[in-house]
Amino acid sequence: MSAVKRLLGRSLAARAMLILTPGVGGTAPFRRDEHPVVWIVQATLYTGAAVAILAARRPPPAARRPPPAVPYGRRAAGVGPGAVADLNRGIRRGEVPPDPEERAAMRRLADDQLDRIQRAGRWFPYWLALRGLVAAGLLVLGAVSGSVVPSAVFAVGTLGFLWWVVWRRRRSMRRLRTARSVSESPGERV
Repeated sequence: MSAVKRLLGRSLAARAMLILTPGVGGTAPFRRDEHPVVWIVQATLYTGAAVAILAARRPPPAARRPPPAVPYGRRAAGVGPGAVADLNRGIRRGEVPPDPEERAAMRRLADDQLDRIQRAGRWFPYWLALRGLVAAGLLVLGAVSGSVVPSAVFAVGTLGFLWWVVWRRRRSMRRLRTARSVSESPGERV
């Protein structure tokens, strides 16, 4: 997965293919009345516009900064990358490490991650409202134009996605709060 991220970070052609392929394949079932050449031409134009925007926003090679030497989890917890992965796994499973130093590192990691989620949460209600407005707008547009089924499916899918996002956020915040308030008895499952 990191190789794919690196490739997409370096290559505009890879990003273009990532935009073009779903652009053609994703819209084909909804455009049966048009010739396939039209699909490809329109998707190519949209891809060209998107790649132009990406290229304009891309900083010059000299201005690109290297990745941080220490990822945020290692900085927050004060341990190595393998230990951060183990601590994250322990947070997900609700396990309390027996070692007091590991418990302190888990507490620091949970504090850092919870702080990041809460800082990002300032925009969360606006994000939810915008997604809901898009779903409602497409539902109304579909009802007005006479194609209710695709717009209703999209609205239901969007509402399901929003529910899933809220559920995941609450679950991770609950886990992080539990890990932060680690019990004093070692080895206990929380």
